[in-house]
Amino acid sequence: MQHGLPALFIADSLGLDFLNSIATPVDTTVDWLSDGDGLLRWLAQAELVPVDVLDELKARAMPGELDRVADQARALREWFRGFVRKHMGRPLTPRALRELAPLNGLLERDEMFSRISGRRHGDVGRLELLTTRRWRSPESLLLPIGEALAKFVCEENFVHVKACEGPGCTLLFADHTRRRARRWCSMAICGNRAKQAAHRERLRNKR
Repeated sequence: MQHGLPALFIADSLGLDFLNSIATPVDTTVDWLSDGDGLLRWLAQAELVPVDVLDELKARAMPGELDRVADQARALREWFRGFVRKHMGRPLTPRALRELAPLNGLLERDEMFSRISGRRHGDVGRLELLTTRRWRSPESLLLPIGEALAKFVCEENFVHVKACEGPGCTLLFADHTRRRARRWCSMAICGNRAKQAAHRERLRNKR
């Protein structure tokens, strides 16, 4: 399903941006992973998979295969949402490891390897050791998502994971502000709505 709105990347964490791939930015709920094409577009916008790889996998996919992978991505998203909402607001400890078995199961399917590549930096050529993966099937598109979720679990302080305070907003974010005072998914969305509501309330109180 084609959406006119670009995906939201406002969480300051790619793992949470994946959870925010379903949202209600205006009045209607939008699911950017609603089908296979939507999943491909989201992965491209997230820069998780090279565009040439996405094109190749799309060309090789059997009818309905990418839609089934999108089904799996949505299931992964909702499972991980439950995990994050359960643990957000306090430190994540090793006790949570057993709950992460589905994510570890996904990570164990990965086929990553390193190779030496030549790249140019301006006028200077140099060799670099790059890590990539074998994209054997459309299901391999779930692997970089799993990696992003794993990095979030291991590197993010769950104390600073918050839900937007906007009424009805379902978006999550990592509060990396200096005073940990962030309240909204975005000042342009819920922050602006809150300002308008406060302004209307002040006008009513003056009457």
